[in-house]
Amino acid sequence: MLTKDISQELETVISQLVADGKEPTVALIKARLSTQVPIPAIVTTIKRWKSSQQIPKVEVAVQSSVSATEQRIIALEQQVAELISRVTQLEQQSGQKL
Repeated sequence: MLTKDISQELETVISQLVADGKEPTVALIKARLSTQVPIPAIVTTIKRWKSSQQIPKVEVAVQSSVSATEQRIIALEQQVAELISRVTQLEQQSGQKL
């Protein structure tokens, strides 16, 4: 499974909130993130930031750009193309023998 490090994005969001004079909360952080992050990871990040002003390394699973259904469709389309090619070859061979 591929992962993506979002620590920098979390740090940027928290810095923006502090600069705006707002206390970083789970809801405010989650609303400003471009990546979906599990709530426990945000809670841990806030606790660590409050205690040491540091952001822990946070990684989330990367969503595949192609869903499982789309992958199946692509595979089936490839199989159909191969079968059409084989049928065409067989038709040509049988036509030559006649």
